Amino acid sequence: MNTRKVSLYTTNIVALLFIGITLLSCESIELDLAENPNQLKPEQSNPDLFLNSIQVDFGKVVERFGAIGGQVTRIDYMNGRNYQNTYSPATFDGMWSGAFQSSGIEFNDRFGHAQTFNGILADIRALTPIAERDELYHHIGITQVIEAYTIVTLVDFFGDIPYSQALQGATNLNPEPDSGVSIYQAALTLLENAITNFEKDVINEPVNDFYYNGNWNNWIKAANTIRMKIYLQQRLVDNTAIDKFNAIVAEDNFIKTQSEDFQFQWGTNVIQPDNRHPRYANNFEGDGADEYMSNWMLNKMATSDDPRRRYYYYRQTNAVPGAELPPNEETLSCSLESAPQHYIDGGFTFCFLDSGYWGRDHGDDDGIPPDGFLRTNFGVYPAAGRFDDNSFEGTSQGDGGQGAGITPILLSSWVDFMIAETALFTGDEGAARMALEEAMNKSITKVTGFGMLDSSANLSVAPDSAAITTFTESILTEYDNAMTAGKWDVIAEQYWVALFGNGIDAYNFYRRTGYPTTLQPNIEPSPGKFIRSFFYPAVLVTNNASVTQKENTDQKVFWDNNPDSPNFPVAN
Repeated sequence: MNTRKVSLYTTNIVALLFIGITLLSCESIELDLAENPNQLKPEQSNPDLFLNSIQVDFGKVVERFGAIGGQVTRIDYMNGRNYQNTYSPATFDGMWSGAFQSSGIEFNDRFGHAQTFNGILADIRALTPIAERDELYHHIGITQVIEAYTIVTLVDFFGDIPYSQALQGATNLNPEPDSGVSIYQAALTLLENAITNFEKDVINEPVNDFYYNGNWNNWIKAANTIRMKIYLQQRLVDNTAIDKFNAIVAEDNFIKTQSEDFQFQWGTNVIQPDNRHPRYANNFEGDGADEYMSNWMLNKMATSDDPRRRYYYYRQTNAVPGAELPPNEETLSCSLESAPQHYIDGGFTFCFLDSGYWGRDHGDDDGIPPDGFLRTNFGVYPAAGRFDDNSFEGTSQGDGGQGAGITPILLSSWVDFMIAETALFTGDEGAARMALEEAMNKSITKVTGFGMLDSSANLSVAPDSAAITTFTESILTEYDNAMTAGKWDVIAEQYWVALFGNGIDAYNFYRRTGYPTTLQPNIEPSPGKFIRSFFYPAVLVTNNASVTQKENTDQKVFWDNNPDSPNFPVAN
């Protein structure tokens, strides 16, 4: 694990506790309402409080978008048998408000847990004039990087959105949507300006930098890496995008090592505020786990003997009905059912797996049985749950790493997968193989370092260097023996594994390439077309007369010119 960030763990907990207390007394920033004479004016406010709020809300927003991206791409479990109906407009209300503006309103996640956001972009608009006045260039640079990543993600999920006219208060209550192309360009401009700001000398540094602890060179690398991500996502519609991507690679000033990883660190505090990793807080409770793991992902990692699986997943039992145990209608009803014909025809796993890996199939919307202390729970990476040391115990609050995990945003291993994609796209299979090997090694090194978070774990069962070498060599052999389409599948599958904890880039990659073609299909034979963009959030459509709700989720974002669903992507 990144030792520098582990050393910051206590500092971040204290800082997050401070934020939770101070923001309760800090003014609400509702720019669409008339000015309240009882509130502090933004120019009277502490810029560090704004920056704290922006950084924390960014971690929350990325976590929630990452979870949904992971669900539709089988990294995580999705419970809807019909794509268009699985995610309603209201699903995204909290995320939209967290990205734009919410005045500290609480929203419940899908498990009923309250989440409070202050609104990233609204806080940035309030902070910027103060920071410019006081020449707080590093404050500004952080917000520019965060804004760039946020607006690009909103385009990737929703398409055209209000941006240039947004957050103008009563002067424009119905801002028009901007094109995704123009928002992408705005993000690139923000990132270029951020780099300039990070290179400036300042008198007053931010009190809290929750991502790089004041290492402005790393912030520059993060900005350049987001530029790479933006260019790569446009490669289907911009024939200069690959050259721009490779130019940044040639400059050699992007995220390449674990110490440069762009990630948000969570804490261990349970209340006032609960700053634990959301996946930990939702699943290490008195009634057991709330979420299911993806059977596709569980099976992929178990059957390939992936050395990361003990860190990703904690098995609460060593046997599953239908596998080592007789079928059980109460705890796993599908164990009494026959696999759907399209699962049989495709050779996909159905319902149960061996060795205690207890998850759910893609789209399985059966009711919730009494299996909270049986289903596989989150491991020590990235949510700081329990390391799987074959203890096979029910999990509860306080176990393992107590939630002091991370939300990964851009990791060095992911960058190597981006490089592998560009290489394979241009026909350089050898360079793609080298990048694949680098990516796997970096991912495995990072993940296995998280074992230290679980002080109660018996790490003697952790994979040793020989097991890791055997695994990586087997994947590289699979790549070597495959035709071009098979090589795409190998890279995509390994990218999926490395992306565990944030599926935003998986959702983009899947629409951009159509790989991997090996994904478990929806349990429903006719689930409808794959989601090419999501419905606009209900809160946006309700409050903005300039935005009309989409008729369906077939509409593609501007950089997606691939064939229509259901023929693309291959697996629905």
